[in-house]
Amino acid sequence: MELSILELFLNASFVVKSVIIILILASVISWMVIFERWLYIRKMSQEYFDFEANFWSDAGLEALLELSQEPNRQPIGAEYVFQVGYLDYKRLVGEEIDSETIMSSVQRNMNASLSKEQNLLEKNLPFLATVASVSPYIGLFGTVWGIMNSFRGLAGASQATLSAVAPGISEALIATAIGLFAAIPALIAYNKFISESDRLISNIESFKEEFSAVLQRDIHSG
Repeated sequence: MELSILELFLNASFVVKSVIIILILASVISWMVIFERWLYIRKMSQEYFDFEANFWSDAGLEALLELSQEPNRQPIGAEYVFQVGYLDYKRLVGEEIDSETIMSSVQRNMNASLSKEQNLLEKNLPFLATVASVSPYIGLFGTVWGIMNSFRGLAGASQATLSAVAPGISEALIATAIGLFAAIPALIAYNKFISESDRLISNIESFKEEFSAVLQRDIHSG
C-alpha cells in the first residue's frame, strides 16, 4: 500500500517527528528572513542610487541635509553616512579647530555609521548560514534514527522482508529530504545577500571617500 507523506510522518517515531518539525520551522523562518532581507537590500540599493544622483546634482549639501532630516524620513546607507558626517562637519567647522582634527572626527563618525549600516545589511544572515550548514545533518540524524528503528523492529519479526522495513525507511528518508529542502534555499539566499551586501558596502565606502574629498576642498577653500 502506498503511503502519503503525511501518513509517513504520522507513523514516524517521536525522534523523527521532532526532527521534521524542527526542520519545517527552520525552513519557514528562513523564508521569512529571505523575504525581509530581499526587501531591505532592494530598498537600500535603490536609496543609494537615488541619493548618489542627488549628491552629484546641483542641489548642494545643505539641500541634501534638509532632505535627509525631513519628518518621517529615516535615512539609510550612503544618505545616513552623509548625514552623520556633514552634521559633525558643520558642528566643528565653526569652532577654533584645525582642519586635520575636523576631518579626523568626521572620518571617525562616518566609519562608525558605515559599520552600523553594514550590521543592518547583514542582519539575520548568520541564521541563514546556520540553517544551510546544519539542516542536512539534522535531517541525516533523523534518517539514521529512523532506519535504526526499522531494523530493530526486524528482531521480533518472523520474516525479514523488504516490505517489512520499507515504510520505516521511507519515514526516515523524509527527514533528509526536508533537511535539504530547508538548507538549499537558505544557502542560495545567503550567498546572494552576502554578495549584494558587500557590493553595497563597497559603494558606500567609495561615496564616503568622495564626500571626504569634497569636505576637504570645502574646508581649505573656506
